[in-house]
Amino acid sequence: RTAAGESHCYVYQAEGFKEQGNALYSKKDYSEAFNYYTKAIDTCPKNASYYGNRAATLMMLCRFREALEDSQQAVRLDDCFMKGHLREGKCHLSLGNAMAASRCFEKVLEMEPCNKEAQQENKNAATLLEYERMADFGFEKRDFRKVVYCMDRALALASACHRFKILKAECLALLGRYPEAQSVASDILRMDSTNADALYVRGLCLYYEDCIDKAVQFFVQALRMAPDHEKARLACRNAKALKAKKEEGNQAFKNNNYEAAYQLYSEALMIDPNNIKTNAKLYCNRATAGAKLKKLNQAIEDCTSAIKLDDTYIKAYLRRAQCYMDTEQYEEAVRDYEKVYQTEKTSDHKHLLKTAQLQLKKSKRKDYYKVLGVGKNATEDEIKKAYRKRALMHHPDRHSAATLEVQKEEEKKFKEVGEAFTVLSDPKKKIRYDNGHDLDDDGGFDGGDFDANNIFRAFFGGHGGGFSFDSSPGMFTFFQSQTSSCLLKC
Repeated sequence: RTAAGESHCYVYQAEGFKEQGNALYSKKDYSEAFNYYTKAIDTCPKNASYYGNRAATLMMLCRFREALEDSQQAVRLDDCFMKGHLREGKCHLSLGNAMAASRCFEKVLEMEPCNKEAQQENKNAATLLEYERMADFGFEKRDFRKVVYCMDRALALASACHRFKILKAECLALLGRYPEAQSVASDILRMDSTNADALYVRGLCLYYEDCIDKAVQFFVQALRMAPDHEKARLACRNAKALKAKKEEGNQAFKNNNYEAAYQLYSEALMIDPNNIKTNAKLYCNRATAGAKLKKLNQAIEDCTSAIKLDDTYIKAYLRRAQCYMDTEQYEEAVRDYEKVYQTEKTSDHKHLLKTAQLQLKKSKRKDYYKVLGVGKNATEDEIKKAYRKRALMHHPDRHSAATLEVQKEEEKKFKEVGEAFTVLSDPKKKIRYDNGHDLDDDGGFDGGDFDANNIFRAFFGGHGGGFSFDSSPGMFTFFQSQTSSCLLKC
């Protein structure tokens, strides 16, 4: 048999494989069609159309990198093979290479200027480039939602582009949408377990979920696959530094070194502002240290910062509520305890809420301890001494020469001092007052019928020693008492 005859036989056989492949392609049996096109290529490896057909099949199987190789081989064999250039452009586009795709579509349009498919695909390539530009700008401005938006639309045009998927996943992680980010990264790792970018994103999600040890393992693995992966190196360094600084702060707190703990938590907060979950814990830890140092207002601010980062962080609400209680901001404390109790209906949280509600109720009444200028644990003698001093200070006769406005104010204070003494000097009334009960319940106290002068006379012994006031305005009349001169000095 001659060489020409053999060649003709091979071509005939290859064409048969090609026709079988075409039939299977029409039936959407792309895997079998791929096998027959491969047989055709093996039989006659210099035919551009065979590579072009296999490329089309690989595209239907979403194996775009292999399809790209076949398309490129097709146009190498025949530079005028228009379908080859078109398929090469489509593969580039699906893989996210918009510039390369555009060059291929331009080549088709040189051969056939009215090719509508090439015109449309060229527009798609230009659109893809614009989404890339917008995404880069958004990432630079830390507008991660904008980047996700752009990448979603870019992936509609370039479904096989790992680079776009990774950028989207990274931004989802930076937005705190960890399950979505993990899902994207895992999909890539299922196809390519050595993909350093996907390993980095998996680590990033774990890092931002405060699983720092596991995160470091993924960063190290990413660096093993790609030693120059700068983002993985930076994230790994930050993760290790954050963990070490936080642990130092915790140890200082356990050792009752609250100043050192406060400083160490502050330093930890400077390491990575993007780590929302860990930073929320650090703010709360610093608030706890601050409360120990009596920096209550700063502690409240730190708890608020923690809640802004994580509005489900119960510990931060509890810490802030306690600081509000300590600073007598009871309405704010009640609001925080209500939030906690709505989230976790435990008996402890219910007790805390009831206590705050009671303190709020008590705060809305007159604070008789403040009126007398004594603490809530004042003894009976301290209450009496305080009454002596305040009653003399505010008695109307002492201010008879003052303006009418001042006289009214002093008279009001004099009456409040009498009310305070009446309640705090009576053990039963004091207990009811301290427990937040209304004093006019069960006949306990009626401010409307109260006469401060009667209390004053009774206290200072107006009918037998001590002293009383004469009916003449501004004049003190003293009876026999060894303490009268002392009392006037008060």
